[in-house]
Amino acid sequence: MKIGFYPKLAWTGIKKNKKIYVPYMFACIGMIMMFYMICFLSTSEIVRGMLGGETMQMTLSFGCLVISVFALIFLFYTNSFLMKRRYKEFGLYHILGMGKKNVAYVMVWECIQITTITLICGIGGGIFFSKLGELAMIKMLGGKADFHFTISVSSAKDTITVFLPIFLLILLKCLFQIFRMKPVELLKSAQVGEKPPKSNWVLTVLGIVILAGAYIIALSIEEPMQVIGMFFVAVIMVIGATYLLFEAGSVVLCKILKNNKRYYYKSNHFISVSTMMFRMKRNGEGLASICILSTMVLVMVSAVSCLYMGAEDFLNSRYPQELVIDVQTEDEEKVDEFYNIVSEVLEETQTEKEDELFYTYLGAAGYLDGSELAMSPERMESYGTDVYKHIRQLFFIPVEDYNRLMGKQETLKENEILLYNTKLEYEEDILALENGREWKIKKNVPKFVDNGLDVMQTISSMFIFVKDKETLSEIRQECEQLSGMENAMDNYRGINLKADAEKQIEVAQELQKRGAEFEQQNENLHVMVESRETERAGFYALYGGMFILGILLGIVFIVGMVLIMYYKQVTEGYEDQQRFEILQKVGMSHRDIRKSINSQVLTVFFMPLIAAGIHTAFAFPMMSKIIVLFGINNQKLLLIVTAACYIIFTLFYVAMYLVTSRAYYGIVSNRKED
Repeated sequence: MKIGFYPKLAWTGIKKNKKIYVPYMFACIGMIMMFYMICFLSTSEIVRGMLGGETMQMTLSFGCLVISVFALIFLFYTNSFLMKRRYKEFGLYHILGMGKKNVAYVMVWECIQITTITLICGIGGGIFFSKLGELAMIKMLGGKADFHFTISVSSAKDTITVFLPIFLLILLKCLFQIFRMKPVELLKSAQVGEKPPKSNWVLTVLGIVILAGAYIIALSIEEPMQVIGMFFVAVIMVIGATYLLFEAGSVVLCKILKNNKRYYYKSNHFISVSTMMFRMKRNGEGLASICILSTMVLVMVSAVSCLYMGAEDFLNSRYPQELVIDVQTEDEEKVDEFYNIVSEVLEETQTEKEDELFYTYLGAAGYLDGSELAMSPERMESYGTDVYKHIRQLFFIPVEDYNRLMGKQETLKENEILLYNTKLEYEEDILALENGREWKIKKNVPKFVDNGLDVMQTISSMFIFVKDKETLSEIRQECEQLSGMENAMDNYRGINLKADAEKQIEVAQELQKRGAEFEQQNENLHVMVESRETERAGFYALYGGMFILGILLGIVFIVGMVLIMYYKQVTEGYEDQQRFEILQKVGMSHRDIRKSINSQVLTVFFMPLIAAGIHTAFAFPMMSKIIVLFGINNQKLLLIVTAACYIIFTLFYVAMYLVTSRAYYGIVSNRKED
């Protein structure tokens, strides 16, 4: 045969089967494009040079691995739909005298052509859209737009390195199937249906039990730190249960519908239920895949959107004052000396103070066992994994600072304290240290100034107001003896400035420089300077990076879901084509066919959407605790965002239903393409 025969035959086969090849190629192009974009954004020198750019790029780099794994699994899965339609054609090649080796040459050339087209178009699209992504990241980080267009050769190489082996593995799988199957099997493969499976109540009940277990885990976890370990366990359980219920449970559902005479003995329901019975195993796998992908999109997009929308609130909570200075020492003269330096810097930079607050506190951590705070390593280790439930962040503060800041006139005796709790209530009348020191709680106060540290923790904080600074010093020594760790005395000062963001950053940087010099001149002293505006870029880099990554991965998963829907309808349409042609010959009208199609599609098409909604609802408690780990404690915002995402996704899902049901109807109602 001539050298150009196989490439021409391969291209003819692609064009002839464009209805199944074009969506597959578009999906490949989309994934290649997304992979290139994430690689480009995670290595962009422009983004890296901005404040917070490295943090955002570290977040995005995780997406390369996710897309690689998903592309491998998904393209293998969808290629099986595509090849099932082609086997009949390959069988005809055998009848016409071509051997399996010749068919293999055709498949190799098809793979070369598809790989070349999708890589060129995918990388080209990635190059085009990557600049838009870069501009979006610059906007999130508050930088100035740079319209200089660049092409990342390294990102293109990485993209080719990842996707070439994927296409090669798909080709090897197809060649293996061709050499394994007989010519007769290839000819009849497109017409081979599946035997109606028997109702498997055992697997159905097992799926229900596993799903119930996953839901119980999601609802029972109280501590955010426990979510990290249990989240993936619950996810695996949900995935396994979903496949069991859609494969075995859907068969049981069809049997139930069949036994319901009022429902089953209608022309549209009779045909749809009977048709589903013959392909339920594969139908169940496809529906389960759609459900899992839908849930992944809903959970991921809702979570990252909430994080990004709540970033400003968290930033303000973490830094309640625009400028924070913390001098860690018990030497009050040194504290005053550095605060004089602060005043000098403000005067030099011509920056005015709007307001300020200051107080002294001792920070520590302890395990609350009843009314006793345990701090020794031996006691902490004895509690095992239960330690996170009872651990407390402790702030000991002189009552004089409380009175000054809150406008009160409280007085305390040696063994009395005032107590303010966050997140969890404390109902005991006394509080004691592990060494035997005990205080009577004179009053539980309702409020204290935000220190920016409590919001960073998922654990409860206890603000313990003691008699005076001498008592505070004694407690520091006792805590050090119990824990075996040094506890610093913090002299906190928060200042709001009458200045714009650039001026605030300038002041903070100068104070950080002076603080480092002050530390070198004084031993056993530490100076910490934080600025809300300095940290803003880092916050938006982290949350903005997760938002961009979540949206890009969401698009990839939606593309996968749409392609599964499309192939499911197209392959089933070709299988049902002959059946509906026979029904038309015996008197069934086009209207009845459309009603039957709508009944069949509606029966199963919206099951994944409903199941995804239920999965997302039960995942909500876990989602709310996960975002708490990132500092967002706004469940109302998460609820609104999740509901909005589900509504938007439902509208998109309905649109896909209308498109795919029309494609299915177009196939089964005429045979021009076959």
